[in-house]
Amino acid sequence: MNTENDTPRDNGGDARRFTRAQHSAVLSTISKRVEGFPFGSVAPFILDQAGRPVILISTLAEHTKNLSADPRVSLIVQPYAPDMQVTGRVTLLGRAEKLEDKSALGPRYLRYHPQAADYFAMHDFSFYRIEPVRVRWIGGFGRIHWVEPEQYLQGESPLADQEDGILAHMNQDHGDNLRAYCRHVHGVEPGSAEMVGIDGDGFDLRADDRLLRFDFPASIQDAQGARQALVALAQASRA
Repeated sequence: MNTENDTPRDNGGDARRFTRAQHSAVLSTISKRVEGFPFGSVAPFILDQAGRPVILISTLAEHTKNLSADPRVSLIVQPYAPDMQVTGRVTLLGRAEKLEDKSALGPRYLRYHPQAADYFAMHDFSFYRIEPVRVRWIGGFGRIHWVEPEQYLQGESPLADQEDGILAHMNQDHGDNLRAYCRHVHGVEPGSAEMVGIDGDGFDLRADDRLLRFDFPASIQDAQGARQALVALAQASRA
């Protein structure tokens, strides 16, 4: 029971925000070759605006053959740490669905994973999006929760259509602010900083060769909300 000084935790939102800061996971599919056994493989991914993982995989890959027979998957997301037992992690159970159109998410995926450009250009590589069925969120000692999809996912917003314009504006006109964000939030002084993605929870910058995550203090819904949050962060960075 919460005490009067406790506030309820948004476990679904916390799980989603944690996952947004990661870009590689272990994908487990149900093996077709060795019937009934789980098959694990490394899977770079991005999240779409709602928080659903999207992976780029080849029709020749073992996990893709497995998905063609059974779309049920498990995706475990956890950053490396010397003691993996004490770090946060998300295990997302869901069903993977092939996206017939690569162009819609292609630019976003390649901003996060530019090394995948050659794969993206090949005809046998396609995007698969994982629709969550349930999420297991371990946020630290005593914070172990099952989260339902409606708690984890964000609702539709204009940001998916506005993202490219926001990035172009920030990268062309506000490079000094982007570097200031890096100093203020992460304590790094990059030679260059480029915004590669923005969503309802925050945004990501490529600072030299590192991807850095910046969370908003409250969720946003559109370009106007993004502007207000970014201006506030710029002011805090100069204070």
